[in-house]
Amino acid sequence: MLQRKIYRQIEEFYRNQPGKALMITGARQVGKSYIIEEFCKANYESFIKIDFIENPDYISALSGAQSAEDILLRLSVLFGDKMIPGKTMIFFDEVQEVRDLITQIKYLVQDGTYDYILSGSLLGTVFRDIISAPVGYMDIIHMYPLDFEEFAAASGVGENVIGALKECFDKKTPVDPYIHSRMMQLFELYLIVGGMPAAVSAYLDTKNLRSVADKQNAIIRLYKRDISKYDEKDRLYLNEIFDLIPSELNSKNKRFILKNLNEKARFDKYYDSFLWLKNAGTALPANVVDEPKVPLLLSKSQNLFKLFSNDVGLLAAQYGDRIQLKILKHETAINFGSIYENAAAEELSAHGFTLYYNNSKKFGELDFLIENNGKILPIEIKSGKDYYRHNAMDNVLGIPDYDIEEGYVFCGGNVERAGKITYYPVYMLMFLQ
Repeated sequence: MLQRKIYRQIEEFYRNQPGKALMITGARQVGKSYIIEEFCKANYESFIKIDFIENPDYISALSGAQSAEDILLRLSVLFGDKMIPGKTMIFFDEVQEVRDLITQIKYLVQDGTYDYILSGSLLGTVFRDIISAPVGYMDIIHMYPLDFEEFAAASGVGENVIGALKECFDKKTPVDPYIHSRMMQLFELYLIVGGMPAAVSAYLDTKNLRSVADKQNAIIRLYKRDISKYDEKDRLYLNEIFDLIPSELNSKNKRFILKNLNEKARFDKYYDSFLWLKNAGTALPANVVDEPKVPLLLSKSQNLFKLFSNDVGLLAAQYGDRIQLKILKHETAINFGSIYENAAAEELSAHGFTLYYNNSKKFGELDFLIENNGKILPIEIKSGKDYYRHNAMDNVLGIPDYDIEEGYVFCGGNVERAGKITYYPVYMLMFLQ
């Protein structure tokens, strides 16, 4: 079993918030169903899984139910021998297929006979107001692919090593050179394998990167089928945007350029397609802001953004051309900056940060800006050896009005401090929570 941080979150939820349901959302293939099943088997005497995609008959069985009593009566016909009051978890999987169920969960929770957990993909595209429903009776946790810490643990890095690295991060002291070298090698492997559980398991089981690529390409095909299935009106735009993510990230400024889709493209025409990819969890946008001031949301530009893949391994697979071997050989023809930056976007998103960046003629471009403990934290991601060059960060840190106390540069070097700037190994993004 791959150890996932969300498992502890689920445990804490049901321990601390009895009388509420939990919904796990996230992109397809990030491991939602698997981790929920493992939790249910370990913590309940009886466990019922109702998968609305694998068993479409369940949709018709529950459609039209008017109350919790009605739903439970219908479920008893299907699972009567497993429904033990007070000892049963009922797991509704792929709930995007049953629009009414999320509103009905309030009444099931109020009934109190059983516990409930839900999961779904593409929920943000099906239910635009999903975050507000049903308030007070259900919480929502978003699940991402394995972050680098989870990948390291799966690869055999022990808690003692992670603890020692965390101490170096907190105290801003260098990492043991041998450990640093090994962790950099592991991070480069993560750039290839990524965090999709199927790809990670394929690597751990076979150590064969072709098998990993096969899993990744299967997921990409699945995403494309989802695009065709769930958005008939704008599927052409969606496919174009999805296919352009790798090349746009590989461009000089990494910003998504609409004219690369169509010379006469207007943002309002494509807006819903960008929003669909974000809500489906398949893309991670980072919007530009006018100034690095709290709150960043106030100076956010809606139509200037970078668009990252939700998984760096899928990005590598989309690049094709045996890029995995080129990464391992450090071939200079590859724009490692785009790949490093995508990995950073994933880590920051998985750790709860909203992604922004700043780009101005006056100061230059800052790769990421995040709000951390009420302060603006500028972040630069450097894949090469010239990581001491960061003019944009120097410029911004030198302006008293911005009140920015420090900046971080994540790179291939060891931990080092220089004035307001701390240089961290790129794998230490895992500690920025």
